[in-house]
Formats: sequence, C-alpha cells, structure tokens
Amino acid sequence: MIIRVVIALALSVPPPAAAVRAADACPVPVPTGTTCGFLEVPERRDAPGRTIKVGYAVHRSQDPARKPDPVVYMGGGPASSSLQLTGFLSQLFPDRDIVTIEQRGGKYSVPRLTCPETVEAMLDRLRRPETGAAAVATGAVACRERLAERGVDLRGYTTREIVADVVDLREKLGYPAWNLFGVSYSTRVMVEAAKADPGGVRAMILDSYLPEKVDWYRDADRNLVDTVTALGVKDRFEAMVERYNRAPALVPTTDPLLGEPFTARMSGDDVATVLAEALHESELVAVAPALIDALASGREELLRPLADAVGGGLTSHEFGLYHAVQCQDEAKFPDSSRLFTVTNDKAVCQAWNLPPSPSGITPKTDTTPEQTGNGKDSTDAGHSSTGAGRDGAGAAWGEGAGVPVLVLGGQFDPTTPPRTSRPAAAELPGATFVEFAGVGHAVFLAMATTCGRQTIATFVEAPGSWSQPCVPSRAALERFAPGSMLVTGAPYQIMLAPWLAVPLVLFALVALVQLVGGGVRGRGLSAFAGLTGLAAVGLTVQSVYGLLTTNETALAVGVPASVEMYGWLAVGAVALSVAAAVWAIEAKPARRLWPHLVALVVGGGFLVWWFAWFL
Repeated sequence: MIIRVVIALALSVPPPAAAVRAADACPVPVPTGTTCGFLEVPERRDAPGRTIKVGYAVHRSQDPARKPDPVVYMGGGPASSSLQLTGFLSQLFPDRDIVTIEQRGGKYSVPRLTCPETVEAMLDRLRRPETGAAAVATGAVACRERLAERGVDLRGYTTREIVADVVDLREKLGYPAWNLFGVSYSTRVMVEAAKADPGGVRAMILDSYLPEKVDWYRDADRNLVDTVTALGVKDRFEAMVERYNRAPALVPTTDPLLGEPFTARMSGDDVATVLAEALHESELVAVAPALIDALASGREELLRPLADAVGGGLTSHEFGLYHAVQCQDEAKFPDSSRLFTVTNDKAVCQAWNLPPSPSGITPKTDTTPEQTGNGKDSTDAGHSSTGAGRDGAGAAWGEGAGVPVLVLGGQFDPTTPPRTSRPAAAELPGATFVEFAGVGHAVFLAMATTCGRQTIATFVEAPGSWSQPCVPSRAALERFAPGSMLVTGAPYQIMLAPWLAVPLVLFALVALVQLVGGGVRGRGLSAFAGLTGLAAVGLTVQSVYGLLTTNETALAVGVPASVEMYGWLAVGAVALSVAAAVWAIEAKPARRLWPHLVALVVGGGFLVWWFAWFL
C-alpha cells in the first residue's frame, strides 16, 4: 500500500569516505542515487568487545535547492524495518537527503535477531489454543538459546543502545545537524537521541508518539475499548467477543513460514487482539463499525482477512529484537489481559528473565545547540500548541534541547491514542500537537489522506515559522456504520482466487451476445434480456470499483448496499431470456433453441452464484 517513486541521480557532495563501510547492494528497492551500508558499533557499549553492524541507507537529493540538513527516519515496532521507506520519504522530502536507519538486530542489520521458533509457537496457539502462552515462551527460549550459540548478547539490544546508534551515525555521515523522524516505538528513540545529541538536531517529527512513561501493556486493553467506544460500537464489540469466546470460529488461513494452509481456532479474545492491530490502518478504521457489527451477528467469513493479516504481522518483525527491547525496557505487565499479544510477551519476558535496562541517555556536553523552540498556536481543529519553548520546560529535555517538535496523532489510534500522546507532547519544549480525524496509527502512512504528509513537509521546511497547510479535523474516508453495507466475504475470496468470478464473467459475455445478436436479428426479447443483464453487471462493477478506488479494505467486509438491487436486474434479464425461449419454441417456423438454452443455463447458474454465494 506504500507508494514508491524512483528518483533520478542525486547531487554531489557524497558523505565522507569513512562514513560508508561497504558499498553493498541495497537489500530493498531504493531510488537511484541511494547508498546502503553498515555502521559498525559495539554490541554493548557498557562492555566493549564484540561488534555488530547496523544497516542504513542514504539517498542524496538531486534538487538544485538541496537543503543541508537531511531527514533521518527509523521504523517503529520495536523491530520494524526502515530501509524499504527510503523511496517513499524521498518523495515526501525531495529537497533533502534521506537517511533511513535500521534498528540493531533488525531485518537489515547484522546479526538479524529473527525468531521463527517464536512465530511458529504463536501460530500454534491459534491452531491449538490449549497450548497457551507457555508454548510461546518455550519457542522464545529455544530462539534465545540459538542466538546465544551464535554469540548474541541480548543485553545489548535496548532502546539506550539504539539511541546511541542514531547519534553515532550522524557523526559518521558528517552531517552537522539533521531532522529526526520517528513513528510509534521509534519516537522514544528520537526523543532520547535529541537529548543525547541536542546540537545535531534541527527539528523532530514524532508520529504516533509513545512516551517512555506510558505503560504500553497496562494500557493496551483500555486503548482498544476506548477506540471501539469512540467508533460507537462498544456494545457490539463486547457482544462479538462474548459470542466467539463461547463458540470459537474455525477460520481457514495460511502459515506464513511454511506456506501451508491451516485452520485457526479464534476465540473472541483472539478476534479482539487481531482487531487491535488491524485498527492501526485508517482504511480499516472507516469500515470497523460495519465489520464489528457483522461479526457480532455471526458472519464468521469476515474473519478470514483478519486471520490472514496475522501472518503478515508475525513475519514483519524480528522477534528476537522485539522481545529483547520489550523485556528490558517495557516489562510492566498487567495481572491479566484479553489480548494474546500481551499474554505472549509477558510469558516470554518471564522466561527470558533479562535484567531491566538502565533508563535515560546521558546528554553530550561538548556541543551547544543553535536552534530555538517554537511554541505555536493555531485555530485549526485538532492543532494545538503544547510546547513551552527553550525557556519553558527545558529540564524535561536536558540542557538546551528545545528544538521544534511536531507531534502527530490519529483520532482512532488504538496503540498511542491522543489520550496519552497529547499530554505527553505538552511536556516537550517547542512541541505542537496535531490530531487527524478518522486516522489510526502512523499518520504519515495513511494513504486515504495527504493531510498528515502535507503537515510534516510544511513543518520540516520551516520548523520555526510554519502554519497548518490543511484541515486535520476533516476525515478523508466515509465511515461505514452498522447496516450501511451489504456484508459478504465473497469479494475477498475473489481477490484470493479470481476464478471464483467466472459465473459473473460468463453472464456478462452471454448478455453481450444476446444484445448484439438480438439487435442484429430483430429479436427484441433477446436484445432486452442482454441489455438488462449488461446493466446488472455494469452497475455492480461500477459500485465495487468505486469502493475499490476509495477504500479497498472495505471489500473485505462487503459491497455497497445498492449492489443488492442490481441482482434483481439480473433476475429480470433471466426472465426475459425465458420469455425469448418460449417465443422461439412457439414461433413458426421453429427457431434454433440452443442459444436460448445456453442463456438460460448461464443465467440460472449466475443467479444461484449470486444469491446463494456472493450475497
């Protein structure tokens, strides 16, 4: 879903030779003019010895008005990758260099702390719920033992060390200052990097801000309930959870590691957990009321796309790194939770028993920042000044760290909701908080609206004197209330297996032949049957295509309600075909019947397909 644009050759002024350890081929598609390499750093700065490699990419802007300060981006997670967004970010900031840095232990770093044992155990929990979180812990222990045999010391994979990597990379690349860009987990990294290296930071973007003082796990259940309450479906959500806890659904899906089909047994708590992750996507947020209502009514076929999404989520993170960070930096768990993400992580952290990492980063004292903060006021809805500037709350940052900060939040974010991110932003000197209506997690990746990206680009252009370029309170997507859609799992199944649409295609072809043949031969009934059939198909395709171009995710829940009446046009077409066949039988002399029989068989088959399966 992420737009990638290939940009031409970059400008000159390459980084110092010492900055690039290896001109290795980039492991992901990147724009021309991008260099990938590794930053070699100690695995543990508190116990020097073994070194590791942190992957990064540098894209050089070719804009004639190229600015000297790049944007450095790190993915969230923890354990999400960053390099694949190099092209996307180069489009967002065409006049600046783009630096994307991996997290140590991530997908494009060395070593890569992947844990297939943990992932398979998580999938087994969906196959056989009775195995519980203990099986996940067992898989994680096997992973830790394998990593230890390779010499990996998990105590070196913490937020503190990741922050130091960001600071070291700026020094290696030789940039006097840059703009920090973090999303979700990496907002913590960027805040700490600004504290540690205040003289090297021009401005900072924090998308879906996760402040250190927030209890990630203890807030998880409440955040989900708050989100469905804001969407107006709390009662239906609780009814859905109760329904599937009482009678778990059997959902066909695919093992992402083995590529083999299996049947997941999903309880209500499982569905709630998957929804908590799915609601990150703004497109899903728009259709969530209709989806939750349909699931509460027993439409189990809608669980297939949710179950399929689990596999993608499990393979997008390196769980060795993820649990190393979480167990050392975030190990504050509630006594109980309905979310298996929480109970799994709790079991893993108890089994690994890693010591808590030291908190805080010692700021450098040999540099003095030149930037000034910018506390802003705005009349735009959702846009509020929260910064105190350098003279206000400087102690919260460390001496002199009051750089301009833009904090973005999605209205329906189930992980970093405005309830926690807005007041946390108020404690950052020089910060402006902007809430975006209708958006979930990671505002800048919401493809349904460009307002978040416009806001970020405008801020980076002039962080000390910018103004809101769009209206963040205007939701870009139509929200589908319960009952506003024709609920069906057929479109999603057709996307997985296009051959399932063969009856529709055959019906359209026969209707076309009827229209043309009947018109040429002067057979009005056949011509009208063909015209009516083509109208039914055309209007259906037009409605579905309209939804596809505005919110493709909605097709996983159903189609516009108007599509149902188009089925009755198809009934009318078949009725006209019956009349044409009767007229052909009674005609003198008798006419050929086989074209009419073909039309009746195809039409009858289509109606069965339509009413018995599609709807």
